[in-house]
This record gives sequence, structure tokens and C-alpha cells, in this order.
Amino acid sequence: MKHKVLKKQHISKMCFVCGEKNDFGLHAKFYETDSNELVALITPSEQHQGYPGRMHGGIAATILDETIARSICNGKEEQIWGVTLELKTRFRKPVPLGKELKIVGRVTREGSRSFEGTAEIVLPDGEIAVTAEGKYMKASIERIADDPGVNDDWFFVSAPGDPSEIEIP
Repeated sequence: MKHKVLKKQHISKMCFVCGEKNDFGLHAKFYETDSNELVALITPSEQHQGYPGRMHGGIAATILDETIARSICNGKEEQIWGVTLELKTRFRKPVPLGKELKIVGRVTREGSRSFEGTAEIVLPDGEIAVTAEGKYMKASIERIADDPGVNDDWFFVSAPGDPSEIEIP
């Protein structure tokens, strides 16, 4: 089913997951959708492999964790982020390299200071390769980074190739 993209989330310069200047990173782009889900788009490369031709399981867990943690921002103007308290992953299928993947995350429970969420890595054929569920503490980026100049490293990039709709199986 196609969902309208409502907003593209901020990215940073050097983050392993989203950093545009990190040569070894995933270069993930995060899109908030009208289904109240967050969709990350990545294309893992050989630098992200565990076994030949397969994405490392720890990197799969990393993108799932980041997607759930960022899901708390959906539909909100203020920048709230999630700090991981607990993450549980389940590996169902190998994750290939060199193919665009969708990581779909959502908040399943929200309290005043914490939240819970789930996410999955969706393969190009629509099959789910890895799932995760986690618990997170809410925090501002200034609190997480402990650096008053952190906003210099966070920026929004909108590119001509950004989708206006994303297919979510």
C-alpha cells in the first residue's frame, strides 16, 4: 500500500546510520508517513557485510534501533529522540547487500518519559527479514549529545529524488 510522505527527518554529518559525511555509514534517509510510521531507506554496501553478500546482523540491529528511536518524532514539531533502554531482535532471513531496503518503524506505547516501538527490515520483494521491539527513554538531542554546539552537526537535506510516496507492504 502506498503512503504519502509528510516530512523528511533531520540527519547529521557523521552519524553511522544517517551521516552524509561518514564514508562507512548507511546514509539512511528517514521519512514520516501518513500511516504514522517512519520509513528509512538504505542500500547496504560491502562495508556493511558480515558473511559474503549479507548485511552484518549487528548493523541490521543498528538500523532497526535507530528507526524505532526516531519514530517518536512522527507528527511532532519538537525534536524528541529515543535513548535505547532495551532492544530485542529476531532474524528471519538474510539481508542482501546492494539492494534498497525499507525499514519501517512505529511507536506502540508512549508514556511521559519513555516509549516502546517496533520495526522491521523489508526486503525488495516485500518479505520481512529482521524484526525488533524496544523500549526507549525520551530525550532532547542536546541532552543526548551533551554538546551545546550540536545543532551545527544536525541539518535537513531535501533532495530532488526524495519520494512523495512510499510503498509499505
